[in-house]
Amino acid sequence: MKAMAILTTLAFAALHAAEPAPLWDLRVPLPKATELPAVQGTEFHVIKRYEFNKDGYRFLHGVALAWHKGKLHASFGHNKGGENTDTEEARFFTSADGGRTWNPIATMDRGDEPGIGVSHGVFLPLNGRLWAFHGAYTGTMQNVHTRAYLLDDDLGQWLSKGTVIAGGFWPLGEPVRMADGNWIMAGLRAGGGNPAAVAISHGDDLTKWDLVVIPLANDLGEVWGESAIVVDGKRVTNIARWGAEARALVAASEDYGRTWTPSRASNLPMTTSKPCAGRLSTDQRFLICSMSSDGGKRRSPLTIAISKPGERQFSKVFVIRHAEFPNGPGESHPKAALAYPCASEHDGKLYVGYSNNGGNVGRVGAGRELWNNNSAELAVIPIEQLRIE
Repeated sequence: MKAMAILTTLAFAALHAAEPAPLWDLRVPLPKATELPAVQGTEFHVIKRYEFNKDGYRFLHGVALAWHKGKLHASFGHNKGGENTDTEEARFFTSADGGRTWNPIATMDRGDEPGIGVSHGVFLPLNGRLWAFHGAYTGTMQNVHTRAYLLDDDLGQWLSKGTVIAGGFWPLGEPVRMADGNWIMAGLRAGGGNPAAVAISHGDDLTKWDLVVIPLANDLGEVWGESAIVVDGKRVTNIARWGAEARALVAASEDYGRTWTPSRASNLPMTTSKPCAGRLSTDQRFLICSMSSDGGKRRSPLTIAISKPGERQFSKVFVIRHAEFPNGPGESHPKAALAYPCASEHDGKLYVGYSNNGGNVGRVGAGRELWNNNSAELAVIPIEQLRIE
């Protein structure tokens, strides 16, 4: 009888572990894309247009945003060749008027070493300085690693601090301070199944990080685990892109990101693209990607899921913008892909950067290099409009 009880307990545990994790509040129906409400009062601006005939650049992806010394900074990966090839460059803009206009584009790192490409990354303002962490690689996505940079405010130039995380880590979410004094940064570990991963700093020494790879559940199949995190005390939730299915993956840590439950399918439909997540000053969790009950792998509309204050499950989804946006600014097309969002809260507003491929209309190139020949755009959302009770 005792053995039978143990087996029953194990069987129940296995069944329970296979159930989708509750990212979405099941008491609330998830609407179709056409039924989602729009965020009211949102302003839109263009950071960088796709202008191949003017500047020769095709690929653009992975917008990052940060406020530093009264200016809004934006960065992304940029390439005159195809995506994720060794001609990729990390480039940046600054704006003194909240994203309405931008200073001339400049290059952070063009990967001048032979065979090196440097692509998109994330920012971290800390102690009056601005840091950046960017994915880099050799050839085409080989030997992926993370490089760090520190902005020289007087010169307006980025000083390289070299490789700070090896082992295939590509940073995808701005580092978040944890209660134990360390910073945690969400990303992807390229290779070995491409699982979600995090990097944990050694306090405020941002040149030293520990890579922690999140295990994968056995039944996931194809994964490209670009991920985001929400920090709540010692508990950290990782939300990642799947691949085989348009559904968010979820994993949890109860020890400041040192150990994790396996990434597994959640109960939240989400397109197969990089998500952005965090906590607002209102103590609401947010998740930005394309989410609706009928969206599948379509990368529109761009949406934001919100929780009630203090709750862990999302219970409402707003549209940030639809693919068709005839009143602009920004590109409008029924097949536009709005993807790879980032977000930075400042002075009562949430600044959301994202890529827009304009439906690939008029893009130069064919095949693989056409995938992410994007414009970079910005939505500015009043935080007050995201409150739900």
